[in-house]
Amino acid sequence: MAALLVGAAAYAQQDGDPDAMYGKDLLKEGTAAPDFSLKDIYGREVSLQDFRGRQVVLHFWASWCPDCRAEVPEIKALQRSLDPEKVVFVSVSFDRKFEAFESYVRENDLGGVQLFDSSGKKESTVGSAYHVQWIPATYLIGPDGKIQLATVVFSKVAARLK
Repeated sequence: MAALLVGAAAYAQQDGDPDAMYGKDLLKEGTAAPDFSLKDIYGREVSLQDFRGRQVVLHFWASWCPDCRAEVPEIKALQRSLDPEKVVFVSVSFDRKFEAFESYVRENDLGGVQLFDSSGKKESTVGSAYHVQWIPATYLIGPDGKIQLATVVFSKVAARLK
């Protein structure tokens, strides 16, 4: 049975680059990445500023999102291939219920820094600061705190980091 393509994946197959439709309003390269603080899966407050000096893969997602779940194997493979002293993966979940977020992270052995934003995608001040209108959305932030890439296509992040 053929897999059902949704969202950005379906758009890419039909019309080309999903960033042209879903990622066009994301922050531009060279823009200073807005700082924020959220609680991680362990309840500790984490700030983006904590990772200054390393490249940051900042990934916005939710456990209920089919496109987000489809990216998990690619994200995990890239994480394993890179030096965590140089590149840190920071994921912001827009799940409304902590239990759904925590369960998905643990069941799928997601690495990196897992942050929880219970306000949801539409009401999130962090999502708003990063102009996230579609998930998954990913930013590559340089050691200097500036945006190097903004995309809804995770393979673009992998290509840039390789």
